[in-house]
Amino acid sequence: MGSTTSPLLVTPELDQAEFLRLTPYRAGWDLLNFGARRIHAGQPWVHDTGSSEMALVPLSGACAVRSNRGSWERFGRRPDVFHGMPYCLYLPRWTQFEVIPLDEDMELAYGWCATDQDHPARLVTPAEVRVEIRGGGNATRQINHMLPPGSDVHRLVVCEVYTPSGNWSSYPPHKHDHHTLDEQGRLIEADLEEIYFYKIDRPAGYAYQRVYTTDGRLDELVLAHNNDLVLVPEGYHPVVSAHGYTTYYLNMLAGSAQSLAASDDPQFAWIKTTWDERDPRLPIVNLGMEDQPV
Repeated sequence: MGSTTSPLLVTPELDQAEFLRLTPYRAGWDLLNFGARRIHAGQPWVHDTGSSEMALVPLSGACAVRSNRGSWERFGRRPDVFHGMPYCLYLPRWTQFEVIPLDEDMELAYGWCATDQDHPARLVTPAEVRVEIRGGGNATRQINHMLPPGSDVHRLVVCEVYTPSGNWSSYPPHKHDHHTLDEQGRLIEADLEEIYFYKIDRPAGYAYQRVYTTDGRLDELVLAHNNDLVLVPEGYHPVVSAHGYTTYYLNMLAGSAQSLAASDDPQFAWIKTTWDERDPRLPIVNLGMEDQPV
């Protein structure tokens, strides 16, 4: 049975404006922070990145962002994560900014980590997001890459994943907890801290996520509901979406490289050879959905 009290599970405080907040101290790691908040119309959120780089992802609604690095008069537009493609705003360290909702309340997710580098602020629009349909059979899922490896940032990697009803995701199980180079000096696995922030398309829905190491030091089966956060400090970490419900999760990562280099669990890697078709329900979201009635 999945745990609702796992040390890897962070549950929301829905009566708070910032209903999720994760620090390295709480996570037991070194770099990655995460937050999610509701911002009410007429009540701008004013913040400062300090000595960190930060990525902002609207979950619902739209806003203007004004800062000492520039202004963006429309940021976000989808009514929720199941009805549109994402925006992502990257802000470098020492950025003072204000998020001003347009017309209505909004939800915003954001991740940040310490840096000693300076990179330019950048708005990633839905048209710039690379969509990947990964896997096969009932392990097919959609990945929207906002700050993929190779982006002009220091450490942060940001993407979001849609897993249809009954499908598996992050499968076969993979890990990224050792910085490993091959004989030619190429990176084949990075050491990354990662969060999974969940949204489920209907209230009763849920997903299960297992996080485990081969030596058994860590083996948690976590039950994730809407707005829950699951930590992946190390180990393999597959996900399955409950039948009848679509699972969304926002991934943010930071670590030894701006990379997604990972290693599959060798017990399950063979499954890739059996995938001869992809789930026709994908993609779940695409450009233009925001213009359709919800």
